[in-house]
Amino acid sequence: MTFDNAISWFEIPVTDMERAQKFYEAVFDITMQRMDMPGMKMCFFPLTDPMKGVGGTLCDSGGFHTPSEDKGTLIYLNANPNIQTIVDRIEPAGGKIVVPKTHIAPEYGYMAVFIDTEGNRVALHSVEGVVM
Repeated sequence: MTFDNAISWFEIPVTDMERAQKFYEAVFDITMQRMDMPGMKMCFFPLTDPMKGVGGTLCDSGGFHTPSEDKGTLIYLNANPNIQTIVDRIEPAGGKIVVPKTHIAPEYGYMAVFIDTEGNRVALHSVEGVVM
């Protein structure tokens, strides 16, 4: 079996949905859609075509998910076309840059890592300047 994308869905744990939504909307210059259900609040990252893209949410699950800056899986969010534009919004929105824009290799582009307002370690990736 092969996959178009290794990831099909992700959930970033939050403890304060309003604060987290404000942070991610400011950093990525997006509008997120909120859905509250019994015992769970979710806030969706926008997708052009949900059937073709990788989707994800901010998720307040009442304790099922735990924010962490040093444990668990590290997800990389899309920072195309220019990762520095996204990095420059992190600290004004209340986050902390842990690894600044870093060149990976000519064929892989750039990455950066930050801590969000909820205490999650999250990474960014962009393919700017990739040589094919």
